[in-house]
Amino acid sequence: MSVPLLEVHGLTKRFPGVTALSNVNFTLARGEIHALCGENGAGKSTLIKLLGGIYPHGSYEGELRVDGKTAAFHRIRDAEHAGIAVITQEFALVDELSVAENIFLGRAPCRGFCVDWLEMQKRAVALLKDFGLALPPETPVRELGIGQKQLLEIVRAMDKKSRVLVLDEPTAALTEQEVEVLLGHLRRLRAQGTTCIYISHKLDEVFAIADRITILRDGASITTLATRDATVPLVIKHMVGREITDLFPRKAGASAGPPLADVLSVRRLSVAPAHGKPAFLRDISFDLRAGEVLGFGGLMGAGRTELLMHLFGAWGHRLGGEVMLRGQPHPHPSPGESIRRGLVLASEDRRRYGLILAQEIGFNLSLSSLREFTRAGGRLDLPAEQVRNQHFFGALRVKAPGQHTRAGTLSGGNQQKVVLGKALMTGPSVVLLDEPTRGIDVGAKLEVYELINRLTAEGRAVILVSSELPELMGMSDRVIMLHEGAVGGEFARADFTQEKLLAAAMGHAHAA
Repeated sequence: MSVPLLEVHGLTKRFPGVTALSNVNFTLARGEIHALCGENGAGKSTLIKLLGGIYPHGSYEGELRVDGKTAAFHRIRDAEHAGIAVITQEFALVDELSVAENIFLGRAPCRGFCVDWLEMQKRAVALLKDFGLALPPETPVRELGIGQKQLLEIVRAMDKKSRVLVLDEPTAALTEQEVEVLLGHLRRLRAQGTTCIYISHKLDEVFAIADRITILRDGASITTLATRDATVPLVIKHMVGREITDLFPRKAGASAGPPLADVLSVRRLSVAPAHGKPAFLRDISFDLRAGEVLGFGGLMGAGRTELLMHLFGAWGHRLGGEVMLRGQPHPHPSPGESIRRGLVLASEDRRRYGLILAQEIGFNLSLSSLREFTRAGGRLDLPAEQVRNQHFFGALRVKAPGQHTRAGTLSGGNQQKVVLGKALMTGPSVVLLDEPTRGIDVGAKLEVYELINRLTAEGRAVILVSSELPELMGMSDRVIMLHEGAVGGEFARADFTQEKLLAAAMGHAHAA
């Protein structure tokens, strides 16, 4: 029996107040794609940081072996010398440098003491061609799309002669077409002998690409399964520690009682990105009722995020149309005015727009509702603020030692809970949720869905934007599909099919 390429034995990693990994065991065979699955906070990111030398030898317990020999990585370069390359969700690319400069950053071919630019260009062209990337090597990286940046990271890793690629949520921001391109490249690399550790919350991708699946839960390795012997329900059961029979716990007619009043009405809304620009959103009309979930779908660039940002007052110049919020005009709002009037947005980009990562959980939770805790003279009632923060911290089941934990240290799912908590602390009647489950695990998704149900049961109205059609259909009372900035079709729950919704998103509402 051949020696595994990579072995982890009894790995334990502790932080103040938290044990991130507890006696984790893991083996990686040569030439396989091995998936790591687990809820946010299960320990996946900590494990790959140990494998990549980000957390140095001596800061953890247990043993790491490469080719059967004990490995002691004291820095990232040590892991790279062993052939391990970690590609994280946040790209390690320099936007102002060219494609070629990024590929050879820190390793530029030289002639004497000078960079050999012609050799760099030549080698870059050969590498890019091998990956099917028709990119001029002099192209600034800032001009690339997300999918191209993801492949560029892999190109750079392969030029370092990496034997193990560790990919952390590589498709989180990719389109379906870009996902297929990436998976095709990974299959080709596997056939050439490259080994991959693939981390993703998207189980359909895991089952499409992985040879084996290791599941982490609460910092411990639970089991390793051959993909051919596994099922999605079995993986989910191991991930969350219980069986989930209904991922979308919302049923038709979930809102009790007679239909409630419209709380948000939009009529013939047209919006440009800025003054003097042509319309991006065109002739959009809809009503949102108290106690319902109105879903918005569409292809990338259809205008879903822009619509929510405009309603909140954070994007665009209104060219025409009318917005009524709780029976009153909502003409040119600011985000602060929208919050005061009971409309709040949870942005899809939680790290950029939703949180101040360097600040504590409590600071972030109350950031949008400080007016509630402000007393005479502009002083904050800190005890009242802390009590309110603690209520939401507990109600949302944020996994952290306490509300004084820095938001930037939380897993993606727990960061999302803080974003939602911040929105709900404002006491809104209309909640705009833009991709609220992007990048979070199935257990955290279920908690978000249950939260949405509680909101509508209380009579609040929710607009849900999602790129996942099953989620949109499972959670919405009605769905509007946008196509190129306009309404492509509107559907009642009884009429939902993926074919109809996708046809409307592509501008063929009557084709399905």
